[in-house]
Amino acid sequence: MGLNIKAKIKNFLCDESGMGVVEIVLIIIVLVGLVILFKKQITGLVNTLLSKMSSQAKQI
Repeated sequence: MGLNIKAKIKNFLCDESGMGVVEIVLIIIVLVGLVILFKKQITGLVNTLLSKMSSQAKQI
């Protein structure tokens, strides 16, 4: 029983399929960079959407 669990853990740690940590970190860096780059546009869009929602909610 214990040997089977050790073998499964070893196989899991040695498995190289799927996305690695480096790829995930690079994707996060790109997303943060895009948010910083377009911060004013995103803020303006969100404010516009929220104001439209609140004005239309008052009409109902």
